[in-house]
Amino acid sequence: MEIEKKYLIKELPDLSKYEYVDIEQGYISTSPVLRIRKKSDKFIFTYKGAGLMAREEIESPIDEEAYNRLKKKVDGHLITKRRYLIPFDPYLIELDIFSGNMEGLVMAEVEFPSIEEANSFNPPAWFGAEVTSDRAYHNSNMIYNDSYKA
Repeated sequence: MEIEKKYLIKELPDLSKYEYVDIEQGYISTSPVLRIRKKSDKFIFTYKGAGLMAREEIESPIDEEAYNRLKKKVDGHLITKRRYLIPFDPYLIELDIFSGNMEGLVMAEVEFPSIEEANSFNPPAWFGAEVTSDRAYHNSNMIYNDSYKA
């Protein structure tokens, strides 16, 4: 089960001290959500169930050849982003700076072990609006946007 909240960012922290990974991902289907992702030198196939803040998520490694074959079948645009990993005890903030069609969008996700913890989370001051319930900010819907309008 994946339990996460999503936020827009109003002010970037100093990112120079954090690790990051470049991500490319595409969606084979949005109902159900079937995603392929290249994360550094790893390739992942993901199924995500229905839901906004809490939903089933199953990930399975695939090889580069399978990724490239499936990449030809993606719906909409590929999503490219740089993800910074920012510790925020006891959680990890995954800060995504999008490029390509979504250039200009900066968003953070925080995963939680329970719905109760998610509901009681106090985000840092540099977070902006929470967009967990706004389907427009789910990557599986963003693939249909021609660009991000800040």
